Amino acid sequence: MVNINELEAKAKIIRADVIKSLAEAGSGHLGGSLGLSDVFVSLYFHILSHKPSKPDWENRDRLILSIGHVAPVFYASLAHAGYFPVSELMTLRKLGSRLQGHPGKEHGLPGIELSAGSLGQGLSVAVGLALGAKADKKTWRVYSIHGDGELQEGSIWEAAMSAAHYKLDNLTALVDRNNVQIDGKTSDVMEIEPLADKWKAFGWNVLHCNGNNIKEIIQTYEKAKMHKGSPSVIIAKTKMGKGVKSIEADYTWHGKPPKIEQVESFLKELE
Repeated sequence: MVNINELEAKAKIIRADVIKSLAEAGSGHLGGSLGLSDVFVSLYFHILSHKPSKPDWENRDRLILSIGHVAPVFYASLAHAGYFPVSELMTLRKLGSRLQGHPGKEHGLPGIELSAGSLGQGLSVAVGLALGAKADKKTWRVYSIHGDGELQEGSIWEAAMSAAHYKLDNLTALVDRNNVQIDGKTSDVMEIEPLADKWKAFGWNVLHCNGNNIKEIIQTYEKAKMHKGSPSVIIAKTKMGKGVKSIEADYTWHGKPPKIEQVESFLKELE
């Protein structure tokens, strides 16, 4: 039985580590990493079937992080799940570190399925994995995570069309719907609404949740797992910078770290 209070406490710890590691690095993406902490905790500590002690376990679920710039929350989740020492988080973006600005399989960090960075590519990889699993009659599932600004990429919709065509009900995508991207509001940069209607038109099962509510996130993923006959997408409403009130929903925090002198106040806001 899931203990929501424990998962919420874990999300707070991960947010704190994101703040500290980014301040130490002096560069990186804070806003989206804080906003997605509840999603990553739900995945790594309840939803995913995986074995940190055996990161290449054949029957593991595959998580494809299409928006590689939120690597800080990805790394923190992997560390706390047991893939590598938590202390290594403080090497983020350092020369020679396994924790570079975007996840790379070539860096030797366990738990990474995709070298990410160029937006719009992750869903195609997820579709390929899900299609392969279907062909080989495997029971493991594929999960992918996308930014809402990323949906302005045409390659996303080519992959979406393909996933529906092949009825990949072993694939669940999640859209981080925080309504902002690096240059401002998505509605100002390139409007993507009506978003749910688009996914439905492409043949997907569309679900919604509060992406900063762990109970809702888990319930929605479980609904997606039960659905048959088509892929599912979860449109998760989140707040960029969630947990640090002074920066929540501020797009300028998409791609910058806190300064060392801001760490203490940011951590206090988390409490």
